Amino acid sequence: MELADRVLKGDSRALARAISLVERDDAELPQLLSQLQPHTGHAYLVGITGPPGSGKSTLVDALIEVLRAREKTVGVIAVDPNSPFTGGAVLGDRVRMQRHALDPGVYVRSMGARGHLGGLAGASRQAARVLDAFGRDFILLETVGVGQSELEVSSLCDTTVLVLNPRQGDEIQALKAGILEIADVFVVNKADLPGVNSAVKQLQQTYSDEMKEGDWLPPIVETIASRGEGIDKLLDAVEAHRAHVKASGELEQKRRRHLREETLDFVAERARRRAEKALAKGTDIARRLAEAPLAELDPYRIAGDIMGADG
Repeated sequence: MELADRVLKGDSRALARAISLVERDDAELPQLLSQLQPHTGHAYLVGITGPPGSGKSTLVDALIEVLRAREKTVGVIAVDPNSPFTGGAVLGDRVRMQRHALDPGVYVRSMGARGHLGGLAGASRQAARVLDAFGRDFILLETVGVGQSELEVSSLCDTTVLVLNPRQGDEIQALKAGILEIADVFVVNKADLPGVNSAVKQLQQTYSDEMKEGDWLPPIVETIASRGEGIDKLLDAVEAHRAHVKASGELEQKRRRHLREETLDFVAERARRRAEKALAKGTDIARRLAEAPLAELDPYRIAGDIMGADG
């Protein structure tokens, strides 16, 4: 496939086209991904997640600058929320990161979440794989920022960075049951605001009593992303976690789990398409839904009929 060859040769236009194929789930996508797969595994995936208002986009922008200063190439997938009315995405992150637009070592792509509750677009996994094959050293995935539905990021990334700010200190206990457990690195951003010490202490109290010997102890890094302060320390913390999971063998185990999750996603998506095809106007099942008495319509039986039908 010519497109795959161009991606592997570092053609940025081919990269853009390949990710467009991913976003629209083009018929050519399986062949493209199969050709790119043997050339993946080099990039390190870092998820940037956290509640709205924590400053994730500014942090990602600052991280890009530090990574480039360390001569690392960067790919960014910034997932924006879609309007529930128009379906359109805000796609504002690319505008914020426009200052990197002329740097060939940086590629930024905004994607609409399209109602995907995990905080990442459904196409994010495949887009990350394309960027990996393209030769990026680091891939940063910034999530929508909708609280506990951000948990999916940990099933995709090698290191998950949870971003909070001092004003969200009161929310930490509420978050404990969900999103805090996925963090490999904590960031208290906007550390020039009052309450930073309290936020740090609350974070320490949420997990310190539950740690076991040999466990990774998530560091807490204070940053002021708008001024670029603390970003080097953040990247050092990410690198330390990378070294830990690589030495312990956890990195390979984690990536194998990610592959399993991706396989489940593919199966679920294929089943959904099969159902949509079976329920399309004019099919026997669609006519049954439209004409049969409601009391006779058993969704479990209908689903069984669909799954047992030829797809």
